[in-house]
Amino acid sequence: MKLLFALYIAVATWATAAALPFVHPGALNSKEELDYVKAKIQTGAQPWKAAFELLKSSNISARAHHGQAHIDSTNHEAKLSEDDANAAYGQALLWYFTGEEAYAQRSIAILNAWAGLENFTGGSEQDRLQAGWLGAAFASAAEIMRLYPGWSPNEIRKFQEMFKKAFYPQLNTASIWNGNVDLAQIDAMMAIAVFNEDEAEVSLGLARLKSRNLAYFYLTSDGPRPAHIAGDGGDLNKFWHRPSKWINGLTQETCRDNGHHTQQALGYAIHAAEVAWHQGVDVYSENQERYTAAMELLADQIYSSSMHGLSANNAPTAKVLSTWEVAYNHYHNRAGVALPATEKLIVERLRPSVHMNDWNPSFETLTHAELPSATSPCGGAKVLAPPTRLPQ
Repeated sequence: MKLLFALYIAVATWATAAALPFVHPGALNSKEELDYVKAKIQTGAQPWKAAFELLKSSNISARAHHGQAHIDSTNHEAKLSEDDANAAYGQALLWYFTGEEAYAQRSIAILNAWAGLENFTGGSEQDRLQAGWLGAAFASAAEIMRLYPGWSPNEIRKFQEMFKKAFYPQLNTASIWNGNVDLAQIDAMMAIAVFNEDEAEVSLGLARLKSRNLAYFYLTSDGPRPAHIAGDGGDLNKFWHRPSKWINGLTQETCRDNGHHTQQALGYAIHAAEVAWHQGVDVYSENQERYTAAMELLADQIYSSSMHGLSANNAPTAKVLSTWEVAYNHYHNRAGVALPATEKLIVERLRPSVHMNDWNPSFETLTHAELPSATSPCGGAKVLAPPTRLPQ
């Protein structure tokens, strides 16, 4: 097992020479994609225009900065930091799409205020989850705002150092809670690694994603049961919330709460894959069957409000979180995979009531709906060569 893991690191990470320079912006958004959406907004095209107007009219668009030296994930500091992180990202998008200085100034003010964060103080697994939520949003905002000439190199450096000091200790050890927490951590690790130009962090994030994919998204070809992972207590049936049957697309939390946690977990995994894609690493292809099976099963369950006999739990919630567009854009638009249940959920339920959700960069209809495949730096299937050396 150790040998296989080492081989994965060697194959899935990038060559030292090929990895540099990093592509910026290159976390959840690329410049080509942002430019495409900007042009669509200017012509009033849908669904981008409606999503843009929703963001522009929201409280996020005018939120001022706060900032704390410490975050206790059990009190009001958690909500404050979440709202600021989402506002930093939302205002970064608004600046890019409108060119208005006020948005840039507010986004930068939020980032600079949180550059003084020292640590998370709650002392629980909740801190790891909180760091995942915040890190993905802050890093995605910072990746866009590094294009703004008013954010000085010294301010950028301070934000990078803050990530190392406050976030790395919370992110770089996998949570032993349900898998959505580890996937939130991985999402943040990948986005932060790009902003920090940290090859070692990218390698760690990719290895963690490889491990958690096998332990979160089940395929019958994996065997009669999914892979074991730290935190499962040696009882996969209990850890997977006692599914009545094991089928393609089942996730570790399908039978727990697939109206919330499973949607979020899928979004986190896809976001990590999207960050890798923007840096020239194709995580999507090797996980195509795994991710699309989960997407189609979950979309069908939510749309029909039925668990289809998988669990005795209540039917899934009718709420559709805005965590579907990135996955659908890649597999349907870039890769040409038919995803009828996912498409129906997005077209009939998500886009007509476009909304924003908390915890990680949302706004997906605005940023990732129907992007042309030409905006991908991977060209659809590029996988970089094995590394010439591995990070120590």
